[in-house]
Amino acid sequence: MKFKRQLRTEEGVNLTPLIDVVFLLLIFFMVSTTFTKETHLNIDLPEANGELSVDDKQQIEILINADGSYAVNGQSLINKKLTTLMAALEETAAGKTDRPLIITADANSPHQAVVTAMDAAGQLGFVNLSITTINPKADT
Repeated sequence: MKFKRQLRTEEGVNLTPLIDVVFLLLIFFMVSTTFTKETHLNIDLPEANGELSVDDKQQIEILINADGSYAVNGQSLINKKLTTLMAALEETAAGKTDRPLIITADANSPHQAVVTAMDAAGQLGFVNLSITTINPKADT
């Protein structure tokens, strides 16, 4: 008896399910990935109408330059460290932490420098803290 020969088909790996899985993984990773978008904000410095009436002999003024360096009552400090600023404030205040403390910062000074000055004042116990502002421009 003669049987018909069956045609042999080549055995291979079906890639269609693999491609489907890869596309699903790609979609999953695209959706679950967080993208950071850096934004640059243009801000205006604060304005205030009020005026501070303080005896100039009693007040202590911290000046912060554009590069973040400090000066206490006009005397520049040797570095930008918190300990140096605190030592200068202690020496100037002579233990009188009820004296008014004014922070004057340049418009381009780093925010960290202002926070450091406020932190130094808070750690030393100053209670009368103010920040200088500019008067608002009159609308013409």
